[in-house]
Amino acid sequence: MRELIKKTAQSMLSIEKSKFQEKCPISIVDINKWEWAQGVGLYGLYRYYEVSGDEKYLDILKNWFKDRINEGLPEKCVNTCAPLLTLSFVYDGDEEYKALMKEWALWLMNDLERAPENGFVHSGSGVVCHNQLWDDTLFMCVLFLARAGIIFGEDDWLEETKRQFLVHLRYLTDLKTGLMFHGWSFEDRSNFAEAKWGRGNAWVTVCIPDYIDIMGDKLEKGMKDYLIGCLDSQIRALEKYQTSSGMWRTLIDDETTYEEASATAGFGYGIHKAVRLGYVDKRFEACAIKALEGIKGCIDENGVVDKVSYGTGLSYDVNYYKNIQILPMTYGQALAILFLSESMN
Repeated sequence: MRELIKKTAQSMLSIEKSKFQEKCPISIVDINKWEWAQGVGLYGLYRYYEVSGDEKYLDILKNWFKDRINEGLPEKCVNTCAPLLTLSFVYDGDEEYKALMKEWALWLMNDLERAPENGFVHSGSGVVCHNQLWDDTLFMCVLFLARAGIIFGEDDWLEETKRQFLVHLRYLTDLKTGLMFHGWSFEDRSNFAEAKWGRGNAWVTVCIPDYIDIMGDKLEKGMKDYLIGCLDSQIRALEKYQTSSGMWRTLIDDETTYEEASATAGFGYGIHKAVRLGYVDKRFEACAIKALEGIKGCIDENGVVDKVSYGTGLSYDVNYYKNIQILPMTYGQALAILFLSESMN
């Protein structure tokens, strides 16, 4: 297993730039760019460093941040906050990095556009999704804000992260299934196409156990129990929709859509961790073990993870999700690394 994780980590650093015209102003394929996809990738590399103890990867992470900061950082938005989560683990007391994290955390608290009920409005490079809540936001910036709140002793920041989980889970949960809708619009009071998008659901499955870890004793029992209840409800639905291969589909409840690796790896990670920590029934471990075999089948001899869908926006048309291009991505590698690493526990 360690060798497979190592190959997957190494291949992330050499994924070729996309051969098609990217829509994102900043590449989400090139590892040497500061964007959300790379932020997820860095988090995967950090978790690999944790399980392997290989200082080479810690050096890679530190040099990545040094190089990107020297180049100049992009505009602040929800998505470009993602790399800061890993920086919060590797900054090693560096005052320049601390100042950077504080600057971006204060931006989240004071300047990020809010939707009704003070939900964080999702935003990407050059795009603000006015009055919209997305699953993605919880991973891209709320986990970082929680880490920053712990580092700087800012209880107000920690309370804000609790509110964001409560607001997002309120409007994104499909009460009929326990799965998550991709997004919510306050303008037309809808969940867009009501798509139960795989990777969007996976952000929640990954986030909840990791958020509980980050918060520690700063998370009161009632809030912790609420989050675990939401996670349990989601996992019960995922058990129902898992395919015979161990994978989940890009639209979880739509059998006409393709099996997708980044979502499957995220689900496997969150389920494994939730079982290990006693948050959910041990019987769900079978889902994670089955998913592990599915993910292993997606990793080629060079460690490249196949069946990963490209960056996905919101849509009022479910057919949009069915036609997202598949290609190797940093977040696909990273979510596989998270899953493989957690499976070793």
